[in-house]
Parts: sequence; structure tokens; C-alpha cells
Amino acid sequence: KTERTQPVTENITESVYAAGIIKAKNQYQVFSTVNGLISQVLVTEGDVVKKGDALIKVLNETAQLNTENAKLAADYASVNANTDKLNELKINIDLAKNKLDNDALLLQRQRSLWAQDIGTKNELDQKELALKNSTTNYETAKLRYNELKRQLNFSAQQSQKNLQISSSVAREFTIKSETNGKVYRILKEPGEMLNTQSPVAIIGDAVDFLLELQVDEYDIARIRIGQKVVLNLDSYKGQVFEAVITKINPIMNDRSRSFTVEAGFVTKPPVLYPNLTTEANIMLQTKE
Repeated sequence: KTERTQPVTENITESVYAAGIIKAKNQYQVFSTVNGLISQVLVTEGDVVKKGDALIKVLNETAQLNTENAKLAADYASVNANTDKLNELKINIDLAKNKLDNDALLLQRQRSLWAQDIGTKNELDQKELALKNSTTNYETAKLRYNELKRQLNFSAQQSQKNLQISSSVAREFTIKSETNGKVYRILKEPGEMLNTQSPVAIIGDAVDFLLELQVDEYDIARIRIGQKVVLNLDSYKGQVFEAVITKINPIMNDRSRSFTVEAGFVTKPPVLYPNLTTEANIMLQTKE
């Protein structure tokens, strides 16, 4: 049989093919900043979390002991805990001030007597020397008080900083979410060892999704932000959805010789999951 076809009037479109995957918005891999043994996993896959929610706890006996030790040191070095030392020097200042006032009064009296030719020059000199000694002792007492107060304030602030550092280190043993979203995958179990090189979970937005497409280096020069994208998904065969280019990553993958392009949905399926595969056409131009 001879195959026959009839001409049909349609629009002509030029497009660039791109394959890719679906990703949750703000999707990221959760890493630990410390090494250790997982003591507790606080969430399960599919849980919705908020920014700052605890995800995983790491065994941290040493960090906890360091924090407690820093708290003891901070309490011991606090100014309130050393008020007795300050009060003792205050008493010394008061005594030195009373002695100074008394010696000043005695010198004044001795000068009055000397003006009346009563007493000796030696007695007047002794009273003047006593006043100078009292003045020196009073100033020294004030300097000691101020120096002790300065040292106590410095020790208290230093101890508080050490406590903050220890508390910060201890908090790092609780891995927390950096964004609002859903826990899509837990990669570690209780009892496993953690390190800073391997991810422990995957978290992303629970509602908003985007397309991550790979465009060949020969076509990337023709891609622009705002271009229309039509795509299909293996999970929704026979259906076509629309998106629009929102971002072009400006560096090429050396292995695949392609660029990563992101697109946001205009029309999207009712249910989406991260890592679903898609095939898309980025529309360059259309002619009637």
C-alpha cells in the first residue's frame, strides 16, 4: 500500500531540547559541622519542619561537660560573686579617708599653734608628713579598688565569652533545619557515625517546585530568561505542562558539557516529588 499524507496549516516553532529533573524550591543537602555518633533522629521522611527545628542529635558528652565547666567558671568569676573582695577594699578606702581627714585636722591645729609660737617645728613637720602619708595611702586604696574592679570585670566578661563559645560548640551537636520545608530523605540512622563530608538529610519546600534542565553548550547562547518551556513527565504521560526560564547558571559542567538552567512552573501537575525526570522543549521562536 502507498502511504499518503495531506498538508496541514500549522505554526512553525523552533525549540531547544533539554532533559532534567524536578526539584523542590530551596532544596538542599543537610550536612553536619561536627563528627560524632548519631544518638537520635528526631524527624522522619515526609515531616514538615520549620527553620531552626532540630533534626538529628549527635553524641556530645565532652561538649556538654565543657559547657558545664565554662558555666561554673563564669559563675565563679562574676562580679556578684566577688563583692566581698570589693567591699573589703571599700572599707580600706573609708579608713584611709578618715585617717586623711584626721591628719588634715591635726595639721591645721598644729599650724594654728605654730602661728601663736606654740609647739616646735619638728611637731609641725611630723604633722605635714603624716598628712602626706595619709594622702598617699588613700590614693593607693582607691587605685587598688579600681584595679580589682577592672580585673573582676575582665574575668567576668572573659568567662562569659568562654561560656558562649562552649554553648555554641554544644549547639552544633544538634543539627537543625535551615529553612521551612519538608524532610524528603534521611540518609543516616541512629548509631551511625557522622562526618562533615557526607550529607545526613535532604530538605526542600513542601509546596513550590522548579525544573532543573541541562542545556547543551551548542544551544546555551540562544537561551534567555523568560522563554517559554513546554514539558512532559513520565508520571503524567500524554500531558503537557508549561514553565518559564527563571535562571541560567553561568558555568558549564565539564563532564556533561552542558549548562544548568532553572525554570518555574506556569501550569503544573497536582502532585510533584523531587527528582522526577522530565523532557522539555525551550521555545526560541514561533512563526504563524
